[in-house]
Amino acid sequence: MFDRLTRTTDSVVPTLARVALGLVILPHGLQKAFGLFGGAGFDNSVAFLGTLGIPAAVAALVIAIEVLGGLALLIGGLGRAAAAGVAAVMLGAVLTVHRGQFFMNWTGTAAGEGYEFHILAITLAAIVIVAGSGRWSLDRQLSTSRN
Repeated sequence: MFDRLTRTTDSVVPTLARVALGLVILPHGLQKAFGLFGGAGFDNSVAFLGTLGIPAAVAALVIAIEVLGGLALLIGGLGRAAAAGVAAVMLGAVLTVHRGQFFMNWTGTAAGEGYEFHILAITLAAIVIVAGSGRWSLDRQLSTSRN
């Protein structure tokens, strides 16, 4: 079972996908968890997600996935699991918050943010889920099966 999670290709393509995804997701998690980069911090993030009908335990899981999943993606450790978690969070965000608008709110004039970013994040996650963490990953070092 562990080898199924760590098996990967030597290709640089999933490496680029996972690093890009990790670099984007981790700061969002750090905003929610610790209030870094102008974020709300853990309690306020859980409270906000609660106003959307998301239970506190699920909100905490979302924050953990963004922080731990972002770190895992950066080092390429259990990349498939991390990417699947991030994809689930992104899909949940689209369905609960962003589904009414496609484009991001670059000008600040729209009622909210769109889901175009989420499509890109889910696509990057799909690459890692299918191909693994790729070259230069912890998974590549741990796996006994290489594509």
